[in-house]
Parts: sequence; C-alpha cells; structure tokens
Amino acid sequence: MKNRKKPKGTKAEIRAYKKRLQYVAAIVTVAILVTIIAFSSFFIYSYLNPSPNQNTNSTTQLKTAIVDHLSLTAPNQTFIQTATNILETANYTVDYYPGEEVNVEFYRNLPTHGYDLIVLRVHSTFSDESVVLFTSERYSLNKYEYEQLIDRVGAVAYSREESAKGIAYFGIMPSFVQHSMKQTFNNTTIIMMGCDGLMYTPMAEAFVKKGAKVYIGWSGPVSASHTDQATTQLLKHLITEKQTIKQAVENTKSEVGPDPVDESVLLYYPNILVDNYIIPNVASNLILSDVAISGIARVRRHVHCLRCGKNSLALSVYFDTFHHATSTST
Repeated sequence: MKNRKKPKGTKAEIRAYKKRLQYVAAIVTVAILVTIIAFSSFFIYSYLNPSPNQNTNSTTQLKTAIVDHLSLTAPNQTFIQTATNILETANYTVDYYPGEEVNVEFYRNLPTHGYDLIVLRVHSTFSDESVVLFTSERYSLNKYEYEQLIDRVGAVAYSREESAKGIAYFGIMPSFVQHSMKQTFNNTTIIMMGCDGLMYTPMAEAFVKKGAKVYIGWSGPVSASHTDQATTQLLKHLITEKQTIKQAVENTKSEVGPDPVDESVLLYYPNILVDNYIIPNVASNLILSDVAISGIARVRRHVHCLRCGKNSLALSVYFDTFHHATSTST
C-alpha cells in the first residue's frame, strides 16, 4: 500500500490560520475593553455632571412640612407665609400642619415622610436635663401605657393652674424619638425653635441617632417673636444663600442677637462635625412648626404626680407658665 502524500503547505496554512484566530481574538478583546471603558466613562460623567433636565427633576422632589403647633396658642401667620415663600422660591413643596394635628402618632410617623429639613415650632419644656416636646393630644393614663412606663411619653401642661385642674397633654421624650419613631431620618436638618432646645443634649442626640444630620436649638428660654425672627433669618441663610451650618447660625446670631429677656442663643449639635455642612439641593425638606411658647417666667419643676392604681405608675407633669406682660416665650 502506497503512503498517501500530505498536501503541500498544510503546516504553513495551519500556522497562518492560528495566527489569524489570535489576531481576531485580540481585536475582539480590545473592542470589548474599549466598549467597557466608554460606557463606564459615560456613566461616571453623567453621574458627576447631571444634565439641566436632571437638575430640574431633582428640584421638584424637594419637600417641606410646616407643622405649626403654636398656632393653638401663639399664631404667627406672617412667619408661616415668609418661611413658605423662602422654601417655595427654592423649589421646595411645602406641607402645612396646624397644631391640632400634632399628636403622638404624628411624631411617631415623622421620619416616614422623607423630609430633609424639620423646623420644630413647638411648645417645649425640660425634665431631668432633657427636653420634652408638647403635643396637642390630651393626656390620659390609659393611652400609650407601655411607653409611659418606660418614659417615652409623659404629661405636660401649660401652667400649674391647668395642671391642677387635670388639663395636661402628652409630651415626647428623647427615648420616644430614638426608639418609638418609625423608620429613620435621612441626614435631616432639625431646627428646634422652642425653649431650651439645646440647654441639654439628649433630645439632639436622639434625633442624630435616629438619622438626623444636625440639630439646631436655643440654649435656654426664648420668646415666640424672637424665635420667629431668628428662624426666618436662619432659613434665608440655609436655603436661599446655601450657607454652611456654622455660617448660617453665626450670621443669624449677629443679626438678631440673643433673646432680649433670657439671653439664650442659637447653638447646634454635633458642633464641629457639621460646621461646613450645607443642606443639599436634592434633599427633601420638612418644616415642623411646633414651637413651645410659654411665659417668660417659665417654671421648670414637677407640678404634681398622678398615680395610677392599676400600674402603680407615678407620672410627673411638666409645664410652661404664660405671662403676657411683654411677650410669650416658648
């Protein structure tokens, strides 16, 4: 049997074919890498440099809520309108809540609304070196019993006389903010307009632990007129002029000054950590106008204790007194 002759050039053709495959594979690999790099560069550029249309869509999502608890005792429609104008001019949508709606459940659900700025225009007092926020919900021993037992809510009153008559309301404690509020805040800025907001830090700490970015409040008692004036300036600096927290607070202090009676001033927490923080353009903002406005000569002590035979629970009633000789303090 004769040996079959191998076709001439077979090895050369195979080598050439393999080289062509390697060349094609290299071209395909380079093309894939170029495509990946191009798409990555495009997405990175788009993220860092949003188009004007994207900016417009973001600004329409800004949210504000003005919760005016003081509308029940010290209404100031001029402040509400001015604050609303400042926010709407900056493309914020504004939700207004009158004092009647400021109850325990309102506070419980506060983080669920996605607000980025919360201005608390609320009645407030303090107990055991901690701020207590007023609600408009009448106090009862038979409601929120567990939360009363563990000091998340308590009883507050506007005066000793009202407390003696059994006229009291539920107050919100720092532990309620941290443990009873639903969900969390998302780097929210809290402006606490009421008295003693930062005389002690537990309430500020509770808000920050719940997700707030910064908490701004007064070092002591403050009149309603003074806190309204100061907060108007503060909003202009924060929202309109986009100043840092430190700049906005310092400028407001120099323009408005301390409270003329109690000499309290604006402070913020957590201090140095938020000095250079600016409220983002793409955040949604809430203004809660729940400010504690009580008398200049506010009494800071327990009025009396109510005892519940069922739970053997002693409840201290904390109150604000109103003295209308000159002005009303929060």
